[in-house]
Amino acid sequence: MTFDPRPAPPGRFSLPLLLAVGVCVAILATLGTWQMQRRAWKEGLLARIEALKAAPAEPLDVVLRRLPDQVDVEYVRVQTACPDLETLPTLRLYTVRDGMSGYRLIAACPVNAGPYSSILVDRGFIPREVADVPSAPAALQRPITGILHKGESGSVFTPQNRPGRDWYRRDVPAMAKALKADRPAPMFLMLENPAPHGPGPQPAPLPADIPNRHLEYALTWYGLAVALLGVYIAKLVRDRKA
Repeated sequence: MTFDPRPAPPGRFSLPLLLAVGVCVAILATLGTWQMQRRAWKEGLLARIEALKAAPAEPLDVVLRRLPDQVDVEYVRVQTACPDLETLPTLRLYTVRDGMSGYRLIAACPVNAGPYSSILVDRGFIPREVADVPSAPAALQRPITGILHKGESGSVFTPQNRPGRDWYRRDVPAMAKALKADRPAPMFLMLENPAPHGPGPQPAPLPADIPNRHLEYALTWYGLAVALLGVYIAKLVRDRKA
């Protein structure tokens, strides 16, 4: 039996066309379902962030000791002592916030929490124009407070890190090595307060904007699937009448 690549004449059933339409509809429906799953995840994330507004800070060492048990500590508010934070060596992580290019300054604070002896602290965002303006470092006499966050490692379009020069991706092991921080916790402490002195980085622990348009995207994919199926059915009806 040989396959005839020529289009089926009017009124004749075309198996290749049916298979092509079926595959396309399945892909579109899968994309719609994925967006619905993303919507549920995003709503949970937004609810968790909303709950942060009233959540008290927990001791960092206590929270980090829960990590080996695979407990989710993402977006947990913590506090710890780090009096030398403003004078510690820092790395510059390039980023864009509210349409402005700049850097997130990353330092490493010592901790004593089970298997971890350090944690990377994201001190906040500083615009590129003032990144080199000297500030007035001062010892922090009270605990720092922040939110634990794994952070985004970047996309396929994000440049690769160049340790010792430019950083574009959050990479805990590589950053900790560059800062000579031993046994780092596998996440960042996104500083909330206190804010640094002078023109230093401004704490920005949470994303400036977290859009939730997944329902819109899902309806678009489902709509395309229904439209394609409708076009195919209309073709079958037209061919039968031909």
